[in-house]
Amino acid sequence: MKLSVRELKIHEVGIIVDYLLNAKDSFLKGMGADKNKLPTRDEWVDKLESDFNKSYYEKDFYYIIWLQNNQAVGHSNINHIEFGNTATMHLHLWDTATRRKGLGVDFLKMTVPYYFKNFELQKLICEPYSKNIAPNKVLKKLGFEFVRTYETTPGQINFLQSVNRYELKEGPF
Repeated sequence: MKLSVRELKIHEVGIIVDYLLNAKDSFLKGMGADKNKLPTRDEWVDKLESDFNKSYYEKDFYYIIWLQNNQAVGHSNINHIEFGNTATMHLHLWDTATRRKGLGVDFLKMTVPYYFKNFELQKLICEPYSKNIAPNKVLKKLGFEFVRTYETTPGQINFLQSVNRYELKEGPF
């Protein structure tokens, strides 16, 4: 099995959006998202496409596609980007067949260097829903430092929830 990562291509924006828009309510809830808060497909695609050609310094979003045997199976992205300082990371394996196999660790080992290099980060933050076991396990395995658990609404598509904050200062890989 060959794993690789690469930057998102503009024609793949719809795949990212559809992954979330077509997800079952229970799946979204498990990751801390509320289906009723999702933007329309057109709004979401327009937002990501308009950000796509911006320089790294200007970007609001940045996506890395995860490939297994050259087939896209997931993605990671950052937002809340403060160039030269911090960004917040998200991670998603799209299909249940690829989850719970340890792939997230391998994909993130290849992904995280893109974030630090391209955005000159000092620190990478990840705040998964505290009840979402998979990302919490992955982050610990990669050497992210657990900082705290607290209540927040992490983003526009989320409900009020308990999140675990992890941080990585230019990392071990």
